[in-house]
Amino acid sequence: MTTSRIAVLGGTGKTGVAVCEALRGRGADPVPLGRAAWTDLAGALAGCDAVYLIAPNLHPDEPGYVQEALAAATAAGVARVVYHSVASPYAPEMPHHLGKAVSEDLVRRSGLAWTILQPGAYLQNLDLSGPVEVPYDVDAVFGFADLDDVAAVAALVLSEAGHVGATYELATRVASVAELAAEAGVTATRSDERPDGWLGAMFAYYDAHGLPVGVLPLRALLAEEGAARCAS
Repeated sequence: MTTSRIAVLGGTGKTGVAVCEALRGRGADPVPLGRAAWTDLAGALAGCDAVYLIAPNLHPDEPGYVQEALAAATAAGVARVVYHSVASPYAPEMPHHLGKAVSEDLVRRSGLAWTILQPGAYLQNLDLSGPVEVPYDVDAVFGFADLDDVAAVAALVLSEAGHVGATYELATRVASVAELAAEAGVTATRSDERPDGWLGAMFAYYDAHGLPVGVLPLRALLAEEGAARCAS
């Protein structure tokens, strides 16, 4: 299966921009769609072979957002969707993760050919150019994902056969914030301040459990990506 014109819903954010760049690298024609596209989303999706679906960060009603996007894709005749979820979506202590779990169910029951990506926390979210301060245990273990790696996998599963019906957890490496800071030659400390609401709940979860994610799925997919490039 080869797709050429691919809509990236949320294409103006950092993830969307990276996915668009990766798609161009594979010879696809990405169509980045931002908020303005929602005035006529089905019209904006018309003529696209697939859609990469990214909800805004901490969206208050991600299932509603995803359901509307899926309905527009169906109305536009788009047959393929890849949903950008999160690692450990069913974590009751993190309400916004639960929103992604419900959204995953909507994607699986949409009638479209689907793939779900579940990346860990982005390495790029940490500024390691100086001392690092985070509102959770700096020794908590995470499966960190490099944004460029996630984008490369997104472009791969949108362009190659064999990924329909798959759900992939994605992490580039397993480490703690303390380990990453030490490698960068800077210090890492835990802040005494913690926000309220969903962010506070997320940081409390990180404090207690981290967010571990295995690295083998991403390694295998990137190896497939490398093989595909060598064959082209």
